[in-house]
Amino acid sequence: MHAYRTHTCGALRASDAGQTARLSGWVHSKRDHGGLLFVDLRDHYGLTQCVFAAGSAAFTAIERVRPESVITVTGTVVNREGATVNPKLPTGEVELKADTVVVQSAADVLPMQVAGDEKFPDEIRLKYRFIDLRREKMQRNMKLRAGVIASIRRRMIDSGFTEFQTPILTASSPEGARDFLVPSLSHPGKFCALPQAPQQFKQLAMVAGLDRYFQIAPCFRDEASRADRSPGEFYQLDFEMSFVTQEDVFNTLEPVIAGVFEEFGDGRAVTKPPFPRIPYDTSMLLYGSDKPDLRNPLVITDVTEHFAGSGFGLFAKIAASGGIVRAIPAPGTAANPRSFFDKLNDWARAEGAGGLGYIQFDAEGPKGPIARNLEADRAEAIRVACGLKAGDSVFFAAGKKDEAPKFAGSVRARLGNELGLIKDGAFKFCWITDFPMFELNEETKQIDFSHNPFSMPQGELEALNTQDPLAADVEARFGGMLNAFRYGAPPHGGSAPGIDRIVMLLADEPNIREVILFPLNQQGEDLMMGAPAEVPAARLKELSIALALPPKIRKE
Repeated sequence: MHAYRTHTCGALRASDAGQTARLSGWVHSKRDHGGLLFVDLRDHYGLTQCVFAAGSAAFTAIERVRPESVITVTGTVVNREGATVNPKLPTGEVELKADTVVVQSAADVLPMQVAGDEKFPDEIRLKYRFIDLRREKMQRNMKLRAGVIASIRRRMIDSGFTEFQTPILTASSPEGARDFLVPSLSHPGKFCALPQAPQQFKQLAMVAGLDRYFQIAPCFRDEASRADRSPGEFYQLDFEMSFVTQEDVFNTLEPVIAGVFEEFGDGRAVTKPPFPRIPYDTSMLLYGSDKPDLRNPLVITDVTEHFAGSGFGLFAKIAASGGIVRAIPAPGTAANPRSFFDKLNDWARAEGAGGLGYIQFDAEGPKGPIARNLEADRAEAIRVACGLKAGDSVFFAAGKKDEAPKFAGSVRARLGNELGLIKDGAFKFCWITDFPMFELNEETKQIDFSHNPFSMPQGELEALNTQDPLAADVEARFGGMLNAFRYGAPPHGGSAPGIDRIVMLLADEPNIREVILFPLNQQGEDLMMGAPAEVPAARLKELSIALALPPKIRKE
């Protein structure tokens, strides 16, 4: 017999009754029923109930064992009888009648419990992630992640792609965030960078003639955490194709994404290819976002012209100064109590807006503070433009052209959730096309990339050759890739959807940390391993590095 197990803790069935079996795992829970002690033994595969009889050596040994200790139990598989059968467990028809038990690793008092549904602070969960990962939900999420990656890899290979690994130590490259820098011992004063993405290397693979590349690629960005973005590092399905158009890229990725969501979506509806194509400007107008939630039926309308020169002075002034006014419908809310509108107004102010104006439409006409100062024909024009009827309301987001659309998108999302309009149990995909290439950074007053700097602008090479934007800067920062392009480069294109976000959506988790094995906290810290950490002065000297810390954290 094997030293640790003949079966996993999820394997025994009624057909195994009468056999001698050996199981190893963690003590999930213990229940003392007088003459019998019941232990639920858990491993990665499941849970089996083990029974220890009073007076036996095994009973005496297990009595002192704390939960989450690792033990090995040897005994006889017996059928449970009547009401003792547990239909919720695959092993619920049997139990292991223990003869012997060996304590492989005794557990100390736990900082957090594994059994049960008790919630613990994120700090505790991340510091003791190895314990947190033992919980059923986390085990399920990690298995889901592994399954999704395996499915994506299989689908890409079946589509004719070859998996290659690109360098981790490379040169700094602008991808929209800060690099993690790695000092070089051999080249004092010089640094490598961890890749924000394998972008240049995958394009160079096309120049090398490899035609169809993909990789489940680790990416590193020194940026703040968000609910749907992990700080520090993340993974993406990175791929590139030669001799393709934009539509070829779309048509290649759509069956992969749709197939994975159908495979792991537990029956939830998935958009069938081809996915809708929505130009950026249209998306910002209708949804106030470049990543719209199409499960939300609310559509935003531009109503600037209806307030221009109107009696509602605030919005008229905004329109006259070149600003915009966007209307977000709220169907069936006209009869809602004043508290409904006040709560949304308070929320808007907390979001940094001046407030959230609205008009209510009932059978007698428009109502509310704005309606009292707005000409009746203008209010009616707004109602018609927004497709509203008696009983509906409309909210307004007004301001600068680069601010009001985004706030309107936030209002749309808030109303969709507040009114229960989001269609749960569905995944709705689309492509957002025609992103602007450049924009003015309001903080630095410098021209910056507004999207992926490696994308081809509308107008293709002619636009680049005739307008020649930032030519010297491009040459300095992308010299290696541009040099390669001088020796025969095929037309190529690709994409890179995030693996972590895909799993997060499939797992229906609100925070991306729930689908990452060992994530950092919101401050980019590894509480379990104690990183980032100070480096000994001798090591810094060896690397020719001198620290210039901000005064508030300066070390004496």
